[in-house]
Amino acid sequence: MDPLRNADVALRARAARWRRRVTQDDFDRFARISGDDNPIHVDPAFAARTRFGRTLAHGMMLYSLVVHLIRAELLPGSVELEQDLVFPGPIYAGDELVIDAEVVHIDRTLGHAEVRTRVTRDGDGVGCEGRTLVSADV
Repeated sequence: MDPLRNADVALRARAARWRRRVTQDDFDRFARISGDDNPIHVDPAFAARTRFGRTLAHGMMLYSLVVHLIRAELLPGSVELEQDLVFPGPIYAGDELVIDAEVVHIDRTLGHAEVRTRVTRDGDGVGCEGRTLVSADV
């Protein structure tokens, strides 16, 4: 079923929120899967000597949580077409994240939706924000 061409899309929730605590184990598993084993993400001793003082989340790990929220809650069955992201602040192991996604525009002709996204740390510091264009057409 195409959620963007369905007549009830205007009546459904157009925003979704998810809370999740990230851990060093999350960082380590993402590094193994992605191959991004930069020590700022996976080596607490190295990270302690940096200006951050501890390990940081991978930016794309944060974005993968955003994509999960979009596909699981906001627009099930959608497919990501493009993304524009910035990572203005750090996310540390142990931080509780608030992940928000909101549909800001729907193009019913193309079956596309523009989704504004944001990941905040403990409700204040922004770790990732941007927009994602999705389509239900596969």
